[in-house]
Amino acid sequence: MTRRKKPRTRIEPRLDIPGRARKASGAAGNRPATARRSRKKTSARSRRRAKRGSGFFGLLKSATYWCVVLVIWGGIAAAGIVLWYGAQMPSMTTWEIPDRPPNVRIVSVDGTLVANRGMTGGQAVGLHEMSPYIPEAVIAIEDRRFHSHFGIDPIGLARAMFENLTTGRITQGGSTITQQLAKNLFLKPDRTVERKVQEVLLALWLEHKHSKQQILEMYLNRVYFGSGSYGVEAASRRYFDKPASDVSLSEAALLAGLLKAPSRLSPARDPKAAEKRAQVVLQAMRNSGMIDDGQMTTAMSAPAARAAAYWTGAEHYVADKVMEELPGLIGEITGDVVVETTLDFGLQKVAENTIRRLIDENGKKLHVSQGVLVSLDNTGAVRAMVGGYDYANSQFDRATEARRQPGSAFKPFVYIAAVERGMTPETKVHDAPVRIGKWSPSNFNDKYHGDVSLSFALSRSLNSVAARLVGQVGAKNVIEAAYRMGIESDLKNNASIALGTSEVTPLELTAAYVPFANGGYRPFVHFIEKVSTPEGKVLWQRRSGGIPRVVNARVVGMMNAMMSRTLEEGTGRKAYFGWPAAGKTGTTQSSRDVWFVGYTANLTTGVWFGNDDNSPTKKVTGGSMPAQAWHDYMAAAHSGIPVASLPGWSGAAVQPSFAQRDDIGTIISGDRTASIPPESMGEGAAPAPRSRVTSILDVLLGN
Repeated sequence: MTRRKKPRTRIEPRLDIPGRARKASGAAGNRPATARRSRKKTSARSRRRAKRGSGFFGLLKSATYWCVVLVIWGGIAAAGIVLWYGAQMPSMTTWEIPDRPPNVRIVSVDGTLVANRGMTGGQAVGLHEMSPYIPEAVIAIEDRRFHSHFGIDPIGLARAMFENLTTGRITQGGSTITQQLAKNLFLKPDRTVERKVQEVLLALWLEHKHSKQQILEMYLNRVYFGSGSYGVEAASRRYFDKPASDVSLSEAALLAGLLKAPSRLSPARDPKAAEKRAQVVLQAMRNSGMIDDGQMTTAMSAPAARAAAYWTGAEHYVADKVMEELPGLIGEITGDVVVETTLDFGLQKVAENTIRRLIDENGKKLHVSQGVLVSLDNTGAVRAMVGGYDYANSQFDRATEARRQPGSAFKPFVYIAAVERGMTPETKVHDAPVRIGKWSPSNFNDKYHGDVSLSFALSRSLNSVAARLVGQVGAKNVIEAAYRMGIESDLKNNASIALGTSEVTPLELTAAYVPFANGGYRPFVHFIEKVSTPEGKVLWQRRSGGIPRVVNARVVGMMNAMMSRTLEEGTGRKAYFGWPAAGKTGTTQSSRDVWFVGYTANLTTGVWFGNDDNSPTKKVTGGSMPAQAWHDYMAAAHSGIPVASLPGWSGAAVQPSFAQRDDIGTIISGDRTASIPPESMGEGAAPAPRSRVTSILDVLLGN
């Protein structure tokens, strides 16, 4: 009997088998081979996809994610900054357009009106009352998307940031007209994050409260156009002597161009710069479609003609200086004030007429176009100051801003250094050709006199002697003496310092001569005596006190004895007018700068003539036009005044011939504190009066 085979039993997979057993079971044949191969391929594809995911697309995905995160956090941070600075602003209920800005009334010592300054400007005019070219020109150059933005211009801001980043410096601003108005109305001109955030918030508020027309009208009536003109009406009358309604296209372009830098681009100060900027405005108007090619060409070919005069009178140079110094004395000007200056209005007019008359008579034939006169009393109070031939046509103050070589007018500081080291007016020096390294200075007309006294050499302004003295006493000691006396500009330490090759301003050079006139005390130069309200409340007043001695009285006497010969028999004979006086002429190379600086016991006055472009005059010397101007002014200034002698050098104690009023302590020259060498002190030093406030230098030197 055939044996029956056992039926093959099917083994079902069990889920309760441990993992290792399942693997063994699978290996025994529970899964087909194709399934195993499929699993391997799937795992490989997954690994490849994971690898691809960590490559470029993965980086892109991560970068996008983190950019979004940064944007969110940046927005939160920006919102926090806005909230922080916004919380420090006054309540919105107090935001109102401020009233008329304050006026500054500037008067002379006798109460004569010198000038009205401040932001009063002209009367306000509506857009319909001014030339339509004015708002168009301003929008074209300042804010061409003014009518489409909401107070801030993101496109303009981005463009400005890109331009500033690519150039590496701040060349453009992104402020809109609304932002500029907000800044002018409510904020200080601080360049801070806080001020910028507040400016943006106020701009948004202005856009919410006022129409575009109202914002533009307020802006044009309050913005500064230079030369003391606030608002288009004041500027139109200042520059063109006409109302804003009559302004032409070229004139409107000039006005709009001033907004970038009103003081620097003012046509009264720099007509060429103003016209160049006006052409940029015209091109912007053409690019914006406000004018066509024909209008632009016509306007460029017929530039704006300025009015001959608006503010006339050299006293406005003083008014400008007062306005420059006033905030430092009383802070922000929030109400009308009256400023009492040191200016003697009568002397000011004499000074101005003297400079203008001599240039009118001799300017063309001698190629002289500009002149300066500065006059101070023995305390440093500025009694008269003429900063140029015509203030109406040029507001650049050459008395305080122009730096020119003083030439031989610097030599007194060389001689001080020599006298302080033992020389006297009778010390003999050799006048002959001299060579110092590669430098070989020569006398005027190459004339030499052999052995001469120090007094003769200074009165005749002998260059070779001055050069020898610098070689003997050292340029460093000459520079120290000049700083001590009142020079503040940087002086180069070289042999040519003997001939005044380092540049100075007329005001500082004149002030440095004052110690010769007052017995050896350095003054504190000032223009302002008192500031008060119209009702008489004093806001600031100059304090009484002492001013420090900077040179021994005996040295002053010797210097006066030598420099008085300049007027009696030397290069400054044209300056002599009958009073005891002393001074020094100065003439630089090719007669580019010609000077006379001199003094009496009452006034120290400096005169300069030359040209703004530094072109040479036609052989003018310090002993000609400058000495003549000094003579004419000083003769008028001393008319009817009792004659007074200069401090002498007889050996007796010399008392200062002025009321010591300014407490300035140690002598500060820029960032330098001057010191006086021990050998400068000797017999004849004036003891300090008990009423005088003693300075640190006086204590150290035993004065």
